[in-house]
Amino acid sequence: MTKVYPNASSFSGSGTISERPPKVLAAPESEAILTVWKKSLLFNCNGFTVFGSKGDLVFRVDNYMDGNKGEILLMDATGNPLLTIRRKKMSLGDSWLVYKGESTSTNPLLCVRKSMNILNNKCLAYVIPGENTSNRSNNVVYEIEGSYSQRSCSVYDDRRRLAAEIKKKEAVHGGVAYGNDIFRLVVQPGHIRTDFAMALVILLDQMFGSSRR
Repeated sequence: MTKVYPNASSFSGSGTISERPPKVLAAPESEAILTVWKKSLLFNCNGFTVFGSKGDLVFRVDNYMDGNKGEILLMDATGNPLLTIRRKKMSLGDSWLVYKGESTSTNPLLCVRKSMNILNNKCLAYVIPGENTSNRSNNVVYEIEGSYSQRSCSVYDDRRRLAAEIKKKEAVHGGVAYGNDIFRLVVQPGHIRTDFAMALVILLDQMFGSSRR
C-alpha cells in the first residue's frame, strides 16, 4: 500500500497524539504543502487527516457529520478545536458559517457559499466575512475556481492573488497511484490562514464531493 504518512511516531493507532503539531498557523513566508487524507485516525469514524511536508500530523477531523449533521469540527494534531463549521439555517443556497474554536455563540469568522451564478461557471464557491452574511455585494474575500471532483482547485483572494490550491498527489516513480481520497493542499500563508484553507477543503467536499447530501 502506498505510504501516506511518513512519520508514524506522531500518533498511535488509538488516536492518542504524542507530539505537538508543527507551527503551520504562524504564517511562514514559504508556501505550506500539506497532504490531505480523507480518513479519520479514529476507528470507525469518518473524517480528514492532514500531514505537513515532514510527515507530522497537522489537522484532523474525526466527527465528520457523524451523529451531528450540519456541524464539523476542525482540530489540531492534539485534538484542540480550531474551527467549527456549521451549515447556515434558513438559507436559500448551500451556505456554511465558520466559527473560531468550538463555540458558535459568537459572530462567525467567515461565511462560505456555493456559487449559483450561471454566468460564471468557473466559480465553485465564494467567501465573505462572517459579520456580513446578508449579501455578496463587494465583500468577497476569496473565490474558489476549478473542479473539486478532479482535485484541481484554486483559491484567489480579493486581489486575485493565488492563496491556495488543491492538487492531485502524484505517486513516486512506479508507485501505486493515489485516488481522490489523498491529495495535496498548497497554501500561500501570506494570503490565507492555513486552517481557513483546510476549512474550504472540507466545505468543497460537502458541496461537491462524496459527502454531498
